[in-house]
Amino acid sequence: MINYAHRGASEYAPENTLSAFYLGLLQGADGIETDVQKTKDGVLVLFHDDTVDRVTDRSGRLCDFCRDELKNAKVYGNSTSGFYDRVVTLREFLEKFSRYDIKFAIELKGPDVEKETLEMVKEFGVLDRTTFTGFKYEYIKKIKDIDPSARVGWLTSRTDDQVINELLEIGGEELAPKAENITEKLMAKWRKAGLGVRAWGVYNVELMKKMCRLKVDGMTVNFPDRLYDYLASER
Repeated sequence: MINYAHRGASEYAPENTLSAFYLGLLQGADGIETDVQKTKDGVLVLFHDDTVDRVTDRSGRLCDFCRDELKNAKVYGNSTSGFYDRVVTLREFLEKFSRYDIKFAIELKGPDVEKETLEMVKEFGVLDRTTFTGFKYEYIKKIKDIDPSARVGWLTSRTDDQVINELLEIGGEELAPKAENITEKLMAKWRKAGLGVRAWGVYNVELMKKMCRLKVDGMTVNFPDRLYDYLASER
């Protein structure tokens, strides 16, 4: 079971920042999930939303900001203490975290980031530890078109057979369904198809425990400390 810190330990620290990523590892995560998209001047940064309004002291679409403009933005996220961090680039992230023996789940949030993201992951030598994910099928398909050896996962709320078939058509390795939709019967079907399963949308401890009982391969959680403690107690 891979304990992915979702945008880092985002329940406690500003999401998708260095502080959240480091805290996730300190809390026992053995994987980091993050999001990549491009700034106005073509720099790959780790940011979830299309706009910066929810988690920063700025407003507007992320793609309308240059990297240098984002350097001065304060990322607060869920912080209630006044603590903030900064927007981080994919390169800065990999420079620091590629050295750790952890897994990476990199969600492709926008078009035209696939090739550069893949190349940078290769540059830092973590291709074999990375799963490229996306809600849009064309994003993960493009990764496979560029390099069939790259591991991809499809983030989806759907559980129909067509999802399995379309994922297998491109040689996809992982299905990433919404946790609330996962059942024992579906797990058996996905296993029979040879797919790995990583759950998303694990918003509380009870759902987290259910995913453990269903034996998913991993899950993204905002609270990696609680998953770490639970897995340790079950050993």
